[in-house]
Amino acid sequence: MESANLNTTGRPSPNDYPRDSPTASMDLSVVDLSPVPDGATATEAYANTVEAAQQAERLGYERFWVAEHHGRGHTLAGTTPEVLLGHLAAETESIRLGSGAVLLNHYSPLKVAEVFAALDGLAPGRIDAGLGRANGSPAVDSALGTERHVQNPDEDHTEKIEAVVSHLSDAYPDEHAYSDIELPRSNGPAPVPWVLGSSPSSAAIAGELGLRFCFAAFIRPQFAEYAFEDYDEAFQQSTLGSDLDEPRGMVAVNAVCAETDEEAARLRAVAEASYKRMERGEFGTQPSLEEAIDELGGVPEPTPATLDDDEWPRAISGSPETLAGLLEQLADRVGVDEVMIQHVVPDHEAGLRSHELLAEGVGISLS
Repeated sequence: MESANLNTTGRPSPNDYPRDSPTASMDLSVVDLSPVPDGATATEAYANTVEAAQQAERLGYERFWVAEHHGRGHTLAGTTPEVLLGHLAAETESIRLGSGAVLLNHYSPLKVAEVFAALDGLAPGRIDAGLGRANGSPAVDSALGTERHVQNPDEDHTEKIEAVVSHLSDAYPDEHAYSDIELPRSNGPAPVPWVLGSSPSSAAIAGELGLRFCFAAFIRPQFAEYAFEDYDEAFQQSTLGSDLDEPRGMVAVNAVCAETDEEAARLRAVAEASYKRMERGEFGTQPSLEEAIDELGGVPEPTPATLDDDEWPRAISGSPETLAGLLEQLADRVGVDEVMIQHVVPDHEAGLRSHELLAEGVGISLS
């Protein structure tokens, strides 16, 4: 790493990292929301998630994460990553599995650590503990027993992350009250903690704790570069048992791939219309493709093959060649060598095809 060229962030360029594939310039991963198909149930949603995980493993994706959303059961079935990950562990063999993210503000750190320790016992050496925070509706937070207003939210979040990681890595000193608490897991490496966020404050927390950081650019893309700058500036080697001696980041992007730029832009309409609904205060709904195109007044323009320096859309699309180039641009801006793909595509088969085409475009495909 000493000889790596530095980009404008001061971090090594993705092209300076060694690759497993001679053609791939980055690793690809997936975060899956378990969307409920129109007229279907959670059963079909979970079956689709399993199929997507198996496909990602077969294609050479690095990791497959599942999300946590509450109170939206008619559109998103991903409420409990710990349950779904246990099932995915039995249905896959080698791909890393994780949460994107477990929302720590709702739970006890020990309970979260026990969950990931148990998952490690089911899939040794394959578990990522993605740790984040988010409030739901007042009703959801009340039902979860969550305190919506804490005096110092960043300090509270930092302490909870520290506690989870300390339990998982057995990092509590002998004199600590929790030092004798034992977790059931494999004899291999502990689950790998990631701090997930969409703000510079979460990035700073990850850096201060010396942990891996994943930025959700599909939520607040305008903060992506600032967040990674803060992460780099705050980074210090962990005292929690983490193996990192330098920053390690990943950026999560809403992206969809199709055979042509025009067809991909058509599929992107759902994400664009969903964002506009949220801007109007309409949460928890997702339009069909036809509804999305109608609400937008037509099919969106294709994402340009080259983005302006200050341009970071909330959703991008393109053919395999176009989208691979776009992801390379965005990854290079923040100095990471891995991109996590989130997409909002109602049609499951179109989503699978998107992942297949993107794997080919980036050059990670194993089959």
